[in-house]
Amino acid sequence: MRTASVLATLLLSSVAIVAPVSAEAQTSAEPRATIDLSTGWRFHFGDADTAPAAPGFDDAAWQPVAVPHTWNKVGTYAVTRSPNADMRQGQGWYRRSLTVPAALQGRRLFLEFDGVSKIADIWVNGKHLGSHAGAFGRFRIDVTGALKPGANSLVVRADNSAAAPGSSTEHVIPLGGDFFVQGGIYRGVRLIAVEDAHIDLSDHGGPGVYLHTPKVSATSAEVAAKTLLRNLGTRARTLTLTTTIQDATGKTIATDRAPATLAPGQALAVERSLTVANPQLWQGRADPYLYRVVSELRDGARVIDRQVQPLGIRSFVFDPNRGLILNGKPTPLHGVSRHQDVGGKGWALTPEDHARDMAFALELGANTIRHAHYQHAQEWTDEADKAGMVVWAELPFVHEANVEPSQPPAPETIANAEEQLRELIHQNYNHPSILLWSVGNEADIGAAIDAMRKGGGGKPAQSRAMLEQLDKLARAEDPSRPTVYADCCEDTPSVLSMAGSPSLNGVTQVMGLNRYYGWYYGDLDGVGPALDALHAKHPTLPIGLSEWGAGGAMTQHSDNPRGGPVASYGRPQPEEYQSLAIEENWKQIRARPYLSASWLWNLFDFATTMRNEGDATDINTKGLVSYDRKTRKDAFYFIQASWSDAPVLHLNGRRYVDRAYAVTDVRGYSNADRVSLSVNGKPVGEVACPDRICVWPGVALAPGANHLVATATIGGKQVTDAIDWTAPDPRKGVFIDSGALVGGMMGGDRYGSDDFFHGGTPKVLAGRSPFAPPPKVEGTDSPALFGSYREGKFGYEIPLPDGSWTVTIASFEPDAAKGAARSFAVLANGQRVIDSFSPMQAAGGANKATTRSFQVKSSGGRLVLAFEPVGGDAVVAGIAIRPN
Repeated sequence: MRTASVLATLLLSSVAIVAPVSAEAQTSAEPRATIDLSTGWRFHFGDADTAPAAPGFDDAAWQPVAVPHTWNKVGTYAVTRSPNADMRQGQGWYRRSLTVPAALQGRRLFLEFDGVSKIADIWVNGKHLGSHAGAFGRFRIDVTGALKPGANSLVVRADNSAAAPGSSTEHVIPLGGDFFVQGGIYRGVRLIAVEDAHIDLSDHGGPGVYLHTPKVSATSAEVAAKTLLRNLGTRARTLTLTTTIQDATGKTIATDRAPATLAPGQALAVERSLTVANPQLWQGRADPYLYRVVSELRDGARVIDRQVQPLGIRSFVFDPNRGLILNGKPTPLHGVSRHQDVGGKGWALTPEDHARDMAFALELGANTIRHAHYQHAQEWTDEADKAGMVVWAELPFVHEANVEPSQPPAPETIANAEEQLRELIHQNYNHPSILLWSVGNEADIGAAIDAMRKGGGGKPAQSRAMLEQLDKLARAEDPSRPTVYADCCEDTPSVLSMAGSPSLNGVTQVMGLNRYYGWYYGDLDGVGPALDALHAKHPTLPIGLSEWGAGGAMTQHSDNPRGGPVASYGRPQPEEYQSLAIEENWKQIRARPYLSASWLWNLFDFATTMRNEGDATDINTKGLVSYDRKTRKDAFYFIQASWSDAPVLHLNGRRYVDRAYAVTDVRGYSNADRVSLSVNGKPVGEVACPDRICVWPGVALAPGANHLVATATIGGKQVTDAIDWTAPDPRKGVFIDSGALVGGMMGGDRYGSDDFFHGGTPKVLAGRSPFAPPPKVEGTDSPALFGSYREGKFGYEIPLPDGSWTVTIASFEPDAAKGAARSFAVLANGQRVIDSFSPMQAAGGANKATTRSFQVKSSGGRLVLAFEPVGGDAVVAGIAIRPN
């Protein structure tokens, strides 16, 4: 347990823009010197006692590492967990030797950690100097008195133990969440040397300099600068604080000087106002202009400390009906959420990793980023400032307020959340990109998940009071930015929407909504009406769609993504369904100008041990880009075509090479007016691309190899895209897995997913809850074929060469209560070929497979089948058509 009193022993970091230098390069003349401590560490996982903290401890057998470092390796694109996965949660130990250069003698020395997960304990020369509870904030510890001349031992214990009753992390948020909390010193570490009197290092990790622009016009901007000073020495100091605003070229455009007298041990806040004439405004992606503010503490002519901070001059408001008004201009926001992990690296990212991730967002055409679900690295938010991204910055209050989800939060948990919120705000206060402080995400969903896993019942979460307390604190810490919360469930048909749960919307100044229509619940056209209803219910609240999207497995493919239900909690999750869901949701989102913003979930696949879905284990597959950043999914290009001004032409399905059917719709995305397609050099035709979606219906492929080329003119330049597919020979038969979103090999035959249908309802055999297994169908050596079915009154128009065929219908009874009365007729080309087919009677019970076959002839290149209820809805699990 880490209480507020323990946290008070810490001195938290600044975000000074000071380049690390080697020990050899240090000079006592530098106002603030840093030594990078990224190398020379040795690591070991698992010791529960504190023996490794002793100065003489033998760590020769430990693993040599450099930081950033995490011991975890989570997530693989396979249906079983990788043998190389490292899911360990507990205590990881880091040791290194530290020698302080003689040039730094007489300075105050601080260790700065950018991020240690989830609890950090620090020892120098065997003495425990402090702890920090929270995986995402910077912190500093004064080590001046603990360091001695020559070599010193520095030991860090990082603890990412799972949050559970009685655990070390029981009161350290996040207590839950759909992401894995990786362990380690996963961000940078350095030693900082300053004079006794300096710009304060102890303000919750903040820079000690805080800037905002209370008055902005075309001709003038007022810049309010608050600088915190501290004197840790034994003598009084009479100093001068000089604050200078520089433009992007480094030219000084405003300067202020203020006297500062500091008694021994005194902390002082100096508040000044500067004016920038004819300011160039930070206008998001249109013009992310950055000034910088240089704050210098002087003793006479000598600079004894310096801080440099970014300054973006802007004014903004979120309007309930018009969305974001940035510098007086309505600015529709469309963007993505981002988690901070990368396949193969986890959380241990470099500045280059952050820059590359931002490049993906810019390529998409996004103009806003949501930081999910915690404070992100300063390097990432620096990239957002420069790129002009509007940022939603978030506190890791996720899923639940207590490790017992239906219980009220403990005082220690509230204290920890408040401290992490102060760190979030103070450390990021000067980033112009940040316009929203989020105080939580789906804080009531943990109780619903817990109840569902236990088979129902349970008490609703008790999160509202804590959320209100955090919201009040955020407004007090920074009145210049509104607060926001991401709600999961109000008025949704979700199984996670618990009866009796209090509404959490209306606590914050902006309402965020995580809504997954057509994925976890509802229909693909449901998000628009749902948003309209909530807008009418909360008319004074600005609304942002904080999450929307769908999973997309890159090795699972559908011939028709409307052909069957998606397994949103399991497998399959074909890439084509992700594309369809994003297409349909975006049409509704863009048509609602009252939305302040929308953030697609997610820019990248990311690690989570809550998921065994799609084609992956321990990965959430909702990213537009793969976990390792190597593959852009098809939906990436739809978003790019919809948001970006860059020329886009993309044919879908390049990973679905071995096709199940010889006739298929060809789909692509483009911001061209019209696009032409050829197959094997033969023109197919030119089509328009409404909503950026290009479709060539019913394209015939040749048996074997097919080369498809799309061509368009965009901005006066010709662009092309090409893919290669292999098609089957339809003369050897056609096999359809009815009601299935993904086909496969069954009984030696290659079945495609459900296609060529009209009418009926696709269904899958399912357990009593999303976490329960489905019932088993007996009497077949192809049980996968009976895992889905089409039910009702429906028909098929199947492309088929003219000839004589044997058709076999696979069926079963999925509902014993209806089985005795169920029977249906089958028609082929308008002729009745089966008068009455009763699956339960034929198989001798429910959930038992049965088949019926008949002979037909096809003409005109197709076969027409119809399934008509006689004593109940038709049920078809599969259709096999073989040549006679």
